[in-house]
Amino acid sequence: MKLSARNTIKGKVKKIMPGVVSTEVVLELTPGIELTAVITKDSAQSLGLTVGKEAYAVIKSTDVMVGVD
Repeated sequence: MKLSARNTIKGKVKKIMPGVVSTEVVLELTPGIELTAVITKDSAQSLGLTVGKEAYAVIKSTDVMVGVD
């Protein structure tokens, strides 16, 4: 995966809270350090996010996106 964003942080999905339109995803970066992102429900489904799966927080400007290999 190549991205233009310079701030990419690897973590594991700790919690997924789906809503009607968006999904809140909590990544555990290291024990005790978590990052929360809100992405579309469709994106969460197409990424195949599940608790325990490795994923990336991709930070560009004011946005945080989630990506997987």
